[in-house]
Amino acid sequence: MNSNTYILTFVTILTITVAVVLGGLREVTKEKAAQNEDIFNKRAILSSIETKLGDDVKVKKLTDEEVLELFSPANMDQVVLDMEGNILDGMMAQNIDMAVERKKEESERKLPLYIYKGGAEKVYILSVRGNGLWDEIWGNIALEGDLSTIAGAAFDHKGETPGLGAEIKDNPRFSLSFRGKKIYNEGELVGINVRKGGAKDPVHEVDGISGATVTGDGVSEMLERGLKYYAPYLSQLRQGGTSMLLK
Repeated sequence: MNSNTYILTFVTILTITVAVVLGGLREVTKEKAAQNEDIFNKRAILSSIETKLGDDVKVKKLTDEEVLELFSPANMDQVVLDMEGNILDGMMAQNIDMAVERKKEESERKLPLYIYKGGAEKVYILSVRGNGLWDEIWGNIALEGDLSTIAGAAFDHKGETPGLGAEIKDNPRFSLSFRGKKIYNEGELVGINVRKGGAKDPVHEVDGISGATVTGDGVSEMLERGLKYYAPYLSQLRQGGTSMLLK
């Protein structure tokens, strides 16, 4: 009996000690973890404009300090839009969690918009989120100054199959195939179609990934729907609406 009491007491004390230590470590490392996540997200955004950063620049090789410098106000504007295309004062794009926004009613969602101004002309980076085969997928789409031509794209996923759907992230040729495509067709925002069997429209389509039809369809749907959320802002900007312009 005494032996059982001793064991239970020992296990209880050990459990409490471990919980306290782990809790302490979490608090100590929480700030650093948040910083690492912030850098990771910024690096993913920069991947969509890699060609705009310089001929020899590789985003994966940038130091954390270099990533933060590219996001400084001198190089990057950050704004948040409502679903009507209005800029919301006092908000920064980096503070918008697209996974959280996606759970809201569409009319209540907020949209992050990054405007890179460190090159010859501004590049507009739009964030989109949708569903793949197994879980959520997302991406950043960079637009040239004409607000239709894609300057670059970068995608990621939560649980797509390695070698198949996961190729939207792992195969650089997939992202590269979006460069130069146009999201508008005769004034209508149509997104980009990922076509099984190969693109037939050289302007508005890219080749699908073999064996990943559902993921490819998910990317197509994500782009058409997600980019249209930005349509009110882009339309005003394309028409020279001064209320939408960032000086």
